[in-house]
Amino acid sequence: MKMLLILLLFLPLSVSADVYQWRDANGEQHFSDHTTEPNAQKIAIKTTQGFYHVRTVYDGDTVVLDDGQKVRLLGINTPEIQHRGNQADAGGNEAKSWLIAKLKDGKVRLETDVEKTDSYGRTLGHLFTENNQHINVLLVAAGLAEASIWPPNLKYTNELVKAEQQAENAKLGIWQRPEYAAIPVEQLTDEGHHGWTRIVGKVHSIHATKKFIYLEFSDRFDARIEREWLSLFPDVNSYQGKTIEVRGWLNKRKDKFSMLIRHPSAIR
Repeated sequence: MKMLLILLLFLPLSVSADVYQWRDANGEQHFSDHTTEPNAQKIAIKTTQGFYHVRTVYDGDTVVLDDGQKVRLLGINTPEIQHRGNQADAGGNEAKSWLIAKLKDGKVRLETDVEKTDSYGRTLGHLFTENNQHINVLLVAAGLAEASIWPPNLKYTNELVKAEQQAENAKLGIWQRPEYAAIPVEQLTDEGHHGWTRIVGKVHSIHATKKFIYLEFSDRFDARIEREWLSLFPDVNSYQGKTIEVRGWLNKRKDKFSMLIRHPSAIR
């Protein structure tokens, strides 16, 4: 707990971030939280001036405000709680309990990003307390959530990734749980792994299709990067022959597992 308090003290109470948009010579659209492109334009991001009471904490990363908005916190993912007959993931109840205690009797300010809602109709955003504490970042800093960056929503990426690195180094929350230890690619079973996971292995080959760049770890697992967000990544050929860790959710196609990588922070 002492280590957690020290980490939280060094997190900024007030942070700002910009998102830029531009098109390349081929007309393809790009987004980034920083750029040297001369034709890039800063996207206007809405910041609410008023404050809301939180009516319901649904789980560690989803709340309902007093105006009825269901808000999914951007840039993070917390373990699932028990729902629809499924058991809670390790750490899911702890994240929900922390959020309930943090928001009890207080008010929050909502800040959105490029995408205002998701496919479920939930508002996507960042929550700030009345004294400007960034709830999304604090959950990650406490080890109760991992950073999960989904372009084009790139606000506060640096703050979220830094908080995750600090929590992981300090082995806080999920980072001390065996359920979230990195799995060597050779140990992937036919059942795969439920929920968010970490896979580590050597990239043996790289190939491209019209939509994806594939990092091949074995004949049973690959990680794929959407071409749409390739400009956010370093040269993908630099992964060739390297042992890396990828973070996300497993999908199974036929007898092979794949993981979608949306942002370079999901590769270590």
